Amino acid sequence: MSLNIDSINKELGSKTPQEIALWAISFSKNPIVTTNFRPYEGAILNLVTKLKKDLKVIWCDTGYNTPNTYRHAEYLIEKLNLNIKLYVPRQTSSHRDVVLGLPSIEDPKHITFTEQVKLEPFKRAMSEHKPDVWFTNLRKGQTAFRDSIDIVSQGADGILKVSPFYYWTDEELDVYLLENNLPNEFKYFDPTKQLENRECGLHA
Repeated sequence: MSLNIDSINKELGSKTPQEIALWAISFSKNPIVTTNFRPYEGAILNLVTKLKKDLKVIWCDTGYNTPNTYRHAEYLIEKLNLNIKLYVPRQTSSHRDVVLGLPSIEDPKHITFTEQVKLEPFKRAMSEHKPDVWFTNLRKGQTAFRDSIDIVSQGADGILKVSPFYYWTDEELDVYLLENNLPNEFKYFDPTKQLENRECGLHA
């Protein structure tokens, strides 16, 4: 898929998240949305599944989520009737705790850890589903890398990454969740990031 990304972003810059999502769905043959049920994920899941009920929702569960996040995930899966495609690491967290532990980001073992719990399951999901459009809830201001992209970006794999809420603030998303009677959940832990402003590796 060869597109003029700069031109598209200029055109979509004044559109609503719903209009942006509709634009992408209108030509996509195999769209997906990824989620980890972190804060504000309810917004993107609600937005895109309202437009396409059977949209595949890829959840790469690291196995290290908090009890609150798992309860939040189960609630949203049922409330939004999500078409969940679950991917987990090939090794259990209990096994990994013994042989690798939970390395700090300075530890060389952290690269292996990240590959095992996040990158390998994600690559497996993308290989199996082969999407042409990938919806995410990336937003400007989250990390340095995310500041460098826009509503629409395209990687070397050709997949079109679409972030309908890219320019929205937390406050705007709070209102969206309230208006749509959706909960939020802040007791979230990503073992591959550990710091909120660090990129996890899936997007960069």
